[in-house]
Amino acid sequence: MGYFARQQTDLASLAAMDRSRRLTPRSGRDFSSNDYLGLAGAPRLAAAVAAALERGVPIGSGGSRLLRGNHAEHQALEEEAARFFGSETALFFSSGYAANVALLATLPQRGDLVVYDALVHASAHEGLRLGRAENRAAAHNEADAFEAVIAAWRREGGTGRVWIAVESLYSMDGDRAPLDALAALADRHEAILLVDEAHATGVFGADGRGLADALQGRENLITLHTCGKALGCEGALLCAPATVRDFLVNRGRGFIFSTAPSPLIAAAVRAALRLLVEEPQRRERLHALIGAAQTLLAPTGVTPTGSQILPLIIGDDGRTMARAATLRAAGFDVRGIRPPTVPAGTARLRVSLTLNIGLDDVAALAGALA
Repeated sequence: MGYFARQQTDLASLAAMDRSRRLTPRSGRDFSSNDYLGLAGAPRLAAAVAAALERGVPIGSGGSRLLRGNHAEHQALEEEAARFFGSETALFFSSGYAANVALLATLPQRGDLVVYDALVHASAHEGLRLGRAENRAAAHNEADAFEAVIAAWRREGGTGRVWIAVESLYSMDGDRAPLDALAALADRHEAILLVDEAHATGVFGADGRGLADALQGRENLITLHTCGKALGCEGALLCAPATVRDFLVNRGRGFIFSTAPSPLIAAAVRAALRLLVEEPQRRERLHALIGAAQTLLAPTGVTPTGSQILPLIIGDDGRTMARAATLRAAGFDVRGIRPPTVPAGTARLRVSLTLNIGLDDVAALAGALA
């Protein structure tokens, strides 16, 4: 079969399981993106980039942050983000994936334990794989399960620091973590709580500060805010105590050896943060759409989650993808999600609500699903 025989065999096995992926162009009504507030094409963000260009901000950074790539726009964003999210400091990464990998590969040390939610992001798993600490899964969204894992580890002789890694709003199920219970658990065990706010930033919390907003100010809290979803840009902001930021700048290989993000994107993210405060009507419209959509889609079997992410669990991979293809042919951009992105037997249609569609679009989707 040639030089890539093993890869061809693997691809064939994926196709046989209806799990082969391919890139497809965007088309139809948007029920799949994470552009929840419709900011990706917002004139204010475009104007912020144009203004940055006008004042001489370059397109490329020219190097890593520790070399020539540390632009004033990066630092201005980090200072503004720290104030906005209520943290001591912030550190800007090129993506949420890169930030999660750097965080979990760098901060937990040998002898520590990372207890992570069973449904946490793939990027967290990659960081754990590269890290030095032991890691164990806990049942999804069950604070008691996290406590049981920690207690068992201590009984077995574990003496290091405990780290608790969760998402505040889960990307495929649309449900929320029990953050108050997990914060109390972290306090009892002198643990550090890591909260990935990727799908909550911009949508929940005061001025869109996320579901962990009420916990900010705690010494044992680190939050991650993705800029490529509701903020309509790209990159990610890690909000943490100053020691954490300094440690990642000195020891985080994913940060040290990466070319810095475009300074223009930093300018755009700053504009997005200000827009969250100045245009609260965007969040209000989205939440009204969520409420109406849950009612319209309930008869179709879509799970009401109270969030902008509404899954329709089908189970079988092939049927899931066939149904997604039928919807796309009818003009609805709804994507099928299969293992390993979700657990085996839970293949689903992921219905994502954004301000790129309206109530008429949701009603039309409900009719198509029915």
